Parts: sequence; C-alpha cells; structure tokens
Amino acid sequence: MKIIGIIPARYASTRFPGKPLAQIQGKSMVQRVYEQAKSARKLEDVWVATDDLRIEEHVLSFGGKVVMTMREHPSGTDRCFEALQKSGIPADAVINIQGDEPFIQPAQIDALADLITKPEVNIATLVKRITDPSLLLDVNKVKVVLDKNNKALYFSRSPIPYFTGVPNELILSKGAFYKHVGIYAYTVETLRTITHLEKSFLEQTESLEQLRWLENGVSIYTALTSFESPAIDTPDDLEKMLKELEAKTAG
Repeated sequence: MKIIGIIPARYASTRFPGKPLAQIQGKSMVQRVYEQAKSARKLEDVWVATDDLRIEEHVLSFGGKVVMTMREHPSGTDRCFEALQKSGIPADAVINIQGDEPFIQPAQIDALADLITKPEVNIATLVKRITDPSLLLDVNKVKVVLDKNNKALYFSRSPIPYFTGVPNELILSKGAFYKHVGIYAYTVETLRTITHLEKSFLEQTESLEQLRWLENGVSIYTALTSFESPAIDTPDDLEKMLKELEAKTAG
C-alpha cells in the first residue's frame, strides 16, 4: 500500500495568524513538521498543503514539496483531499499530519500507517491515556471512548465517561480515560467519501468533524501512543514551548 503524508498549513489562523512560519530555534514550525514526517519509515512521500504564497515559497526554500489549495476549506481533511487531487500523486492512503505539532514523532506516523494497511480499517487515529485529571475538564483537549476492538465510540470536549458523584481528582482511578491525538489516516476512497458528507448535528454541537463520520456509520480505529506531542494553538503556547526548550538547552 502506498501511503503519503499531507500537512495542512493555512496562514489565516484565527488565534495565531502566520503560525506555520513561526520560528522555533532557527526553523519554522512547518519545516519542523515536514522534517519529522520525512523521517517516518512508512511514508512514500510528504507534501504541504497551503493556501498562502508566503508558505508556498518558504516550503520550496527548504526543499519541501507543496501544493496550493483554496482558502475556504472548513477543515484539514478537506484541504488534504484537494491537495491529493491537485498533486496527482497516486496513493492508496493519506495521513493528515497536523501542521502545529513540530515535535510529532515519526513512530506515531508509522503506527497509523501500520493500522491503515489492515483491510478492515478505513480511518485511523491516535489516542493517549490521560494521567492528568485537569485534562478531563479542559474543553480544548478532546476525549474519546473506545470499544473492545479499539474503535472510537464517541469524541467529546466534555469528560467521558462521566462518573456521577466522584471528585475530579479521583476519576482517573475509576478506569482508563483517553484523549484524542489529532492525526488521521484515511484510505483514499474513504477520504473522498467523508469530504462529501454534509455537516452533522453532533459535529456542529461539539465542533468536531470526526463526529460527522461516526454519525454516518464510518468506523474510526485507534492506536495507543505514549508520546506527548503538544500542539501550538496560540502565541502563548509558542512562548511556553520556547521557554521549555531554552531550559532544556541550559540544563
């Protein structure tokens, strides 16, 4: 199976305009993501999908491959599909690699590649076990519950499952809780299908596109990762990461 990686990288982020070009110790965010993806063993190729000439020029400047896409896409999934169509690259599956995770591990990408090659899997994603109780109440951290075959049953910004009458600090002792790591693998045919589905009630309620797929009966298989790859959503996130990197270097 031929698997390619696509990194959606739009310029006009609401909370952090120009985020793909933000510098992290001498390299842009998008360059770091690209290089991490290129280090994955299971990808045939890696492309950046952008909507901005500044990002296109920058990717070409460090030797990366890039394809221009429309600005109006509502999600990275839609941008990936257009990039696949425009690039003309033959592929059996696509891995959508988040452009705001500069330290994503190549092993995480390879784990998804292994999962998407299984005949019963049409969409795959990663989950990580929650060990910090504060994450359960953080609406920016998406939680997921799984069935016994590691298929996703539901994603939510709320803590799931919910334990009535149990203090927050004790909830994690009641069972396994998982957060969603926002990287997806899709077969090309499934990618085509899901980008043509209408927005669903649950998707609009929680602002999570994967709920549209579940509502339409598309299974999402998961793989467990132990890596913590923090996403950078705001300038404050970037500042915090830079301080942590400086501290490690000084140490």
